[in-house]
Order: sequence, then C-alpha cells, then structure tokens
Amino acid sequence: MDNRQEEYEPHKRALLPIFVFLFLYLGFGIYFTYVHPIEGQMGFYVMSTVVAFGFALIVAFLQNKELNFEEKIHICAQGIGDDNITIMMFIFLMAGAFSGIASEAGAVESTANLLLNIVPGQFAIPGIFVIACLISMSMGTSVGTITVLVPIAASVASTGNFSLPLCVGTVVSGAMFGDNLSFISDTTIAATKTQGVQMKDKFRMNLHIALPAAGVTFAILVANAIAGGSAELGHYSYNFWLALPYFAVLVMALFGMNVFAVLGTGIGLFFIDGLITGHLSFADAFTSMGTGTTGMFETMIVTILVSAISALMEVHGGFSAILGFIRKSFHGKRGGMLGIGFLTAFMDIATANNTVAIVVAAPIAKTISEEYEIKPEKTASLLDTFACIAQGVIPYGAQLLIAANLANISSVSIMRYLYYPYLLLVCVLSTIFLERNTKSK
Repeated sequence: MDNRQEEYEPHKRALLPIFVFLFLYLGFGIYFTYVHPIEGQMGFYVMSTVVAFGFALIVAFLQNKELNFEEKIHICAQGIGDDNITIMMFIFLMAGAFSGIASEAGAVESTANLLLNIVPGQFAIPGIFVIACLISMSMGTSVGTITVLVPIAASVASTGNFSLPLCVGTVVSGAMFGDNLSFISDTTIAATKTQGVQMKDKFRMNLHIALPAAGVTFAILVANAIAGGSAELGHYSYNFWLALPYFAVLVMALFGMNVFAVLGTGIGLFFIDGLITGHLSFADAFTSMGTGTTGMFETMIVTILVSAISALMEVHGGFSAILGFIRKSFHGKRGGMLGIGFLTAFMDIATANNTVAIVVAAPIAKTISEEYEIKPEKTASLLDTFACIAQGVIPYGAQLLIAANLANISSVSIMRYLYYPYLLLVCVLSTIFLERNTKSK
C-alpha cells in the first residue's frame, strides 16, 4: 500500500490468493449456514477471516519464483509499514478503548434512553431511526447500536401494533447510516487511511450522498407514522452525564478535530463521568479499555495480512490485471468509480464483513483512482458507502443476523424494510452518473 507508481506486467494468476480466500471463507460460510448449520453460531463466522487470509498469504508467497523468500518478506514489510496503515492501527486501538469504557459505563443505554424520552408516541418509528443514526455515529459501530436498540424497537412494535420487521429494519437502517459517517467507525478509519485522506474530507463527501437517502427514509417513516397508530413509549431511565461524552465526541468530530484528540477526550470524559456517577470503578475502567482494544485485534491482524498479500499481488502483477479489466469494461471517471463500487460491494457480499471488504478492496481502489483521476476522498467515500450498502442488506451479515435473533424473526423478513441502504444505492449511483466524465490517463 505504498505510493509506488510503477505498473507491473499484468498476470491474472497473481489474483489467486484472493480467490483462495473467497473459496475458503465463502465456501465454509455457505456450508455452515445452509448445508450444515451449527446451533448457536453464525455460519459465516465459523471460518475465521484470519485463518482464511493466512492460507491466502501462503499462496501469495508460493507465486513468482523470480523473487526469493527474503525479497518477498521485504515487499510485505513495505506494504505493512505504510504510514497510513500504521496510523490506522493506532486508531483501531484507541477506538477499541473508547468502545470498551463506554460500554462498561452503560453510556449507550443512557444515551438511547435520553433520546427515547424526547420522541412523541405517534412518531416512535421515525424517532427510532433518528436515534439509531445518532447512536451509531457516536459509537462508531452498527452492531452495537443494533444490539441496544432492537429490543426497544420490538417493544415499540408490540405496544403500537406496528410491523416488527419494519421496526427492526428501521434500527438497522439508522445503524448503517451512522456507521457509514462516524469518525470512529472501523470502516471510516479503513477507508480514509488506506487512501491517505482526512476523515473530515471523506465525511463531507459522504454527507452529500448519505443525507438525501436518510432524509427520504425519514420522510417515508413519517408518512407511515401519520397513517398508522401510536406507541406507548413510557419513561426510560438515563444518566445525562454518561450520555454527555457521546455528544461531545460527535460535536468535536463534526468540527474536524484530530481523531486522536477526539478519541482521547472521549475516553477521558467516560473515565471521569464513570467514576463520579459510580458506574465505573478505577480498576474496571482500565479493564474495560483493555477488553475493548483486545476486541480490535482480529481487525488489526486482518489488516496486516491483507497489506502483505496486497503488496505481493501488486508486484506479481495482480493489480495490473484488475486495472486492465477495468480499462476494458469501464471507461472514464464514471467507469472507474463504478469499478471501485462494484469491487467493494462484491468483496462485502463474499466476506460478510464491511471492514474486511474495504481493507481488501482499498489498494486496488487506490490504483484505479490514480488511473482515472478520481479524488482520494471520493474513493474513500465510495469504499465506505458501497460496503455499507452491501453489509446492510445481506441476510447472512452480522447486522441482520443479530437483529433477527434479538427480535426472534428471520433476517430475510427484515430486508424489504431496509429503506435506507436501497435509497443510498440510488443516491450514490446518481452522484456517479452526474459526475463530469473524463478519460483515463
């Protein structure tokens, strides 16, 4: 993932490591989901991504006999040692610590309950959508948002006689909106740092795409609410001081503050508020931060493995082969943007993990963006947006599986109510086709 401008001789066989990964991960996922399900486990999470990428790396090392082992190690080291990859690793660690201490303090529940007390009963469903958007933007995780809000959405569906899949789909939609725009989401971190752009620049680019989709989604939900009934939301207990750090982090991020300063401030505020309110002990605060960072280890290892594989694939001619296919199939800047989008969506459909999809597609996307003169912040936005769309609608992804399990319904039943991801696809394709087309170099 370095800045080499050299274009190597294209070799399609250099793409074999990716196909090995897809065969192992997608093959085992399908088998353990549809052929031989394991009770209590999600099929696409039986085969670890780390193990699958480990085999892919072995295959990459076995290719290209013109290079010896030491030379291949050096190539991997260059890929892993890229400045943006190093920064991304540090941000992952801080984001993990932030998530861990916030969860231990009970801040997520307090924030959600605070917002729920403001929502009128008739507009419970559009209110839940807005709350999911805000919580996910603050937390930086769609799965965490879904885990907290789906039980509440199920209660709203029961008291208001609303469609349960609609309420659950509304939570998932809001969670994907926030995750796509959050400054501390691992998808945003991966998309921006692999392209070497500032998060605030990617945020502005994303906002032009995501906000119209969210606005139309909200309008649809409001129209449904006016035509439908009203839910009895009741009163939810909360602690304002525990909710405050999330709002502070959100505001600082929106003002474009350095992500390290934002996360550091958030951790400090949760530490102080947790101790003052009695929701955290001194020891628990540090333990929870350690647990949070540990939860990021798999993502970090995947990033290291993918960086090494990508560096080898580039030197072996894999990127040049993909670029050749893009040149034949897509023309001009619009074609390059579509190529990046479809590549990212395909990787997400195959891996059922939006962060992994971005990390895999990012170095290839960077090569395409340089070839087609696409702005780096636009490329980062496309990576995050298309991964968000695919991850938000696949019925075997963690988001829909967890939501379906919490609500005791099928993940497929939720798909028709995922208004936001579908509208986001319409919006991003519209921006691509409205882009002034230019010829590639």
